[in-house]
Amino acid sequence: MRRGNTLLAASRQSSMHDANIHLLSQQRLGRKTVYGAAAAYLIFWAALAIHPSDRAAWLLENMLVLALAAALWLIRKQFRFSNISLLLILLFLTLHMIGSHYTYSDVPYNQWWEALTGHTLNSVFGWERNHYDRLVHFSYGLLLAYPIREFFLRIVEVRGFWAYFLPLDVTLSTSALYELIEWGAAMMFGGDLGMHYLGTQGDIWDAHKDMGLAALGALIAMLITAALNVRMKRDLAWEWSQGMKHH
Repeated sequence: MRRGNTLLAASRQSSMHDANIHLLSQQRLGRKTVYGAAAAYLIFWAALAIHPSDRAAWLLENMLVLALAAALWLIRKQFRFSNISLLLILLFLTLHMIGSHYTYSDVPYNQWWEALTGHTLNSVFGWERNHYDRLVHFSYGLLLAYPIREFFLRIVEVRGFWAYFLPLDVTLSTSALYELIEWGAAMMFGGDLGMHYLGTQGDIWDAHKDMGLAALGALIAMLITAALNVRMKRDLAWEWSQGMKHH
């Protein structure tokens, strides 16, 4: 009996050891993917920084990016996002980078779509304005709600309903804050620079629609996250946050 128990314990230890090795290998692979994506982003950013459509507007748009990068660097020892969250952040920053290069009102997605299909994307949906800014506001919620949730799980240790609601709440509040920053910048700088940064394109409800799309993106992200957690019967973000406590 003792020999059987010993063999069983040894088997369990071996299984745990193999699982840990597999987890470490996945983390290393994920880390390499993040490093590769970050390198590609920096190269792309440098290329688009050479001749932006409007240098002053480009500088304004990139101030918040530099602030975010500085914040992530300063807290790197106290808090680190998972590889999934870092990739989502990089994807959002890439969309923002394209918008800041052309200015959001003039991103030529219509020309790109027409070159591929022979007709413009706006004509397909009956749009009259450039909707790239709406895409980025929607992506703000869709892509950044998960990293925000990860932050709350680690720092505040929220669980259950609040772990899904707070990212939605923060997305909407920061979207409102950004609209106020846009308004302030437009009032301060005025002229073409203010208009390029504000990017309303004549829509008096532009700010409301931008905030609504960001909230919608965050809601979709949290519903997908909740559905995956229920299906897998585990919360990967929570496991990550708990695992980081031991590092």
